[in-house]
Amino acid sequence: MTATTTTTTTTTTAVPARARSSLLLVGAALAIVYVVWGSTYLAIRIMVEEMPPLVSAGVRFLTAGLLVGGALAVRGGPGRLAVTPRQLLGCAWIGLLLVVVGQGLVTFAEYGGAPSGITALLVAAVPLWVICCRVLSGERPAGRTVAGVATGFGGMVVVVTANGLGGAFPFWTMAVVLVAGLSWAFGSWCQPRIGLPRDPFVVAVYEMLIGGGALTIIGLAGGERFDPIAYSARSWAAWGYLVVFGSVLAFSAYVWLLQSAATSLAATYAYVNPLVAVFLGWLVLAEPVTVPTLAGGVVVVLAVAVVVRSEFRRRVPGSGGEGRVR
Repeated sequence: MTATTTTTTTTTTAVPARARSSLLLVGAALAIVYVVWGSTYLAIRIMVEEMPPLVSAGVRFLTAGLLVGGALAVRGGPGRLAVTPRQLLGCAWIGLLLVVVGQGLVTFAEYGGAPSGITALLVAAVPLWVICCRVLSGERPAGRTVAGVATGFGGMVVVVTANGLGGAFPFWTMAVVLVAGLSWAFGSWCQPRIGLPRDPFVVAVYEMLIGGGALTIIGLAGGERFDPIAYSARSWAAWGYLVVFGSVLAFSAYVWLLQSAATSLAATYAYVNPLVAVFLGWLVLAEPVTVPTLAGGVVVVLAVAVVVRSEFRRRVPGSGGEGRVR
């Protein structure tokens, strides 16, 4: 009788301990994605002042993938990186959507003159695009979610109109950023639905290596040249920050969140990043922030918040995937 009681008590206390540990990990990953990714828009803008956009982004992700892969191999042996052909194909598909199209086009747009803060405001619509992917797949989101999506796209129209019609933000770069956001949203929506390695860090390694390799090849084929000696310490510092913090730390944290937490929770980064990016762009690069831009940006951010909160309420009690918005 005593032994049974002791075992039950131990099990009961162990579960909350694991739950607390999981919550702490999720909170740490979110904090990294919130702050670090908000600052990467500024770092990208500084990097492409001298470096070619696609090759520098490609080498960035290749370097980050090698660093993370090397760390995993040292800690768990080379076997930890073993994947099946199907899993490798899945990583290649997500790497194409997130790294090549998503990150690559954002870098190219900032190279073309897109201010870092406004770029972040447009990318903030990613959760709205995710809802559109779900609707096209046959899901029926709640009315409040649909209203939030409609409002968010209205805010985007304000941002685009205020900056693209005779403004300093070339209209084509806005179109490129919107395509990048759509690709990122589709990739985020796809990731939990396709066959990938169980270890999210292994997923991140192959996505970065494949995506980085593709970006490098595309850039070189397009006439870009990477001349390390020609770039200033300022550009290298921005590139190094993007490798270590933007890719190794934040990208790995985001991929982990996509496989370990609700997609809607991971998507909350989209209404924190713009606040960080707009502030840093104004502070460091003196990027102008107009009243229409602020108004449209606030509408987008609030709409994303409404959508995410609405999605949190759509939990299915008693299921193994409770709280995971698919």
